[in-house]
Amino acid sequence: MSNETRTPQTFVITGGGSGIGLAVALAAVQRGDNVLLNGRTERKLREAQAGLAGGTRVAIAAGDITQPGTGDAIINEAFSRFGRVDVLVNNAGIFWTKPFTDYTVDELDGFLGYVRGTYLATQAAVRQMRKQGGGGAIVNISTILALNAVAGLPSSAPIAAKGGITALTKNLAVELAADRIRINAVAPGVVPTPLYGELSPEQLASLHRMQPLGRYGTLDDIARAVLYLADADWVTGVILPVDGGVDAGGDGMTRVAEQLAEVA
Repeated sequence: MSNETRTPQTFVITGGGSGIGLAVALAAVQRGDNVLLNGRTERKLREAQAGLAGGTRVAIAAGDITQPGTGDAIINEAFSRFGRVDVLVNNAGIFWTKPFTDYTVDELDGFLGYVRGTYLATQAAVRQMRKQGGGGAIVNISTILALNAVAGLPSSAPIAAKGGITALTKNLAVELAADRIRINAVAPGVVPTPLYGELSPEQLASLHRMQPLGRYGTLDDIARAVLYLADADWVTGVILPVDGGVDAGGDGMTRVAEQLAEVA
């Protein structure tokens, strides 16, 4: 469908100042949609807003999504600016690896705060979608590690959070189907972002070779998957691996983990 004939949607994207969130925003703006970016740092959001060059179709709302009240605030701001909310992308999160017994209570609480943030932002979006009618879409960003654990990447605390969000996706897909509100998740594989910033060119080349499809992922790969799930009217409750076939490829994740562990 061309940009001239489709009705623009309004996206609310948490963690929208960089990485996957910003890539989704760019893809949405390029096809004519409205976007509200949320993140903790207003300066970073303003830089992202300027880079998107979407004019009045891009708004920002700074705030820590893990804190009560932020979800309501960003949904209300999106409605105030654009008159409706069609898609919520729960992208905000943090990640680092540690042996299981080394994670502290504070670190665990920090990861689990993003489950709370996802839950509360989704509540706010669902209330608005019900009020305006016509359904809507929520896309959560999970990880392939929530589907397949890898010994070389010990990450129990962040994966406990992503696992909760993944389970929430399935549960809400059934509960909200009668409202025509669809809930899906994308589970990215290896997508170099600042998380992988210390990899050498040789290590990146090795990661390319380890993927069944011959390359690691890009931010655009994930953004296009998010837009697909935002638009797919007969798809709900899906956890979509976007990982170049690693999940289906036997020991692929283990070999990737061994490579990444060299720079951990």
